[in-house]
Amino acid sequence: MATTPPARRLIGLSTKMYFSQSHNREVTQGFLTHLSSITAESLSDVDIFIIPDFVSLTETINLLKSSPVPIWPGAQDCHWEDSGAFTGEVSPAVLSEVGVKIVEVGHAERRRLFGEDDATVAKKAAAVSRNGMIPLVCIGEQTRGDIGVAVDECQTQVEAVMGGVPSTAEVALAYEPVWAIGASEPAGEEHVLRVVEGIRRLDCVKSRRGVTRVVYGGSAGPGLYERLKTGLDGLFLGRFGHDPERFVKTIREVAEA
Repeated sequence: MATTPPARRLIGLSTKMYFSQSHNREVTQGFLTHLSSITAESLSDVDIFIIPDFVSLTETINLLKSSPVPIWPGAQDCHWEDSGAFTGEVSPAVLSEVGVKIVEVGHAERRRLFGEDDATVAKKAAAVSRNGMIPLVCIGEQTRGDIGVAVDECQTQVEAVMGGVPSTAEVALAYEPVWAIGASEPAGEEHVLRVVEGIRRLDCVKSRRGVTRVVYGGSAGPGLYERLKTGLDGLFLGRFGHDPERFVKTIREVAEA
């Protein structure tokens, strides 16, 4: 049923706005301690990322430099312009300058709380890409229901983004059914695999020359990837990854699946 994922897998987390700066430091250090229990060789085909809040970002980047394996620092958002009179916004050019590798755009909370639409998300993804970083684009249907409806809703979101990002650039799509975000259980694996299969078959995805990885978010945690490995390239964790031991356990599962 599912298509074969690319060789390299992708797993990471966002802390959203849950942590103080001191707690972010503590969690990051704990993560690095637990990660040291996994050999670098076993992680050679896995890309790992951490997306902290903006205030903690540069400190996190420095902490991650001590990791025996590369850990990508990420950002939770950015503006679509590199500079200008945009008070309170964050420049993608500055993010790239300080060492950010991946930038999350289009999360359901940004869409719902701040009114971001597909056109805005597409401009942000393009800005991330032109500054040499990877856009991690969150997509997903609003309500639980038919597979075809879910794919159609995702198609609109994906086509908008792919229209603004060069076909040779790397893109990561985080499939997060909006109805599953914050839920006690993730969406059923058959639902996820069938929707992701539909996303991979979209012309705007199939025709790309750059790498397009699809990961699952939405109450993702330990034990899930084993059931999704045939069609997903990894996981994007929220609160289930905020415990360093559980995060590293999930990384191990993704690496070994």
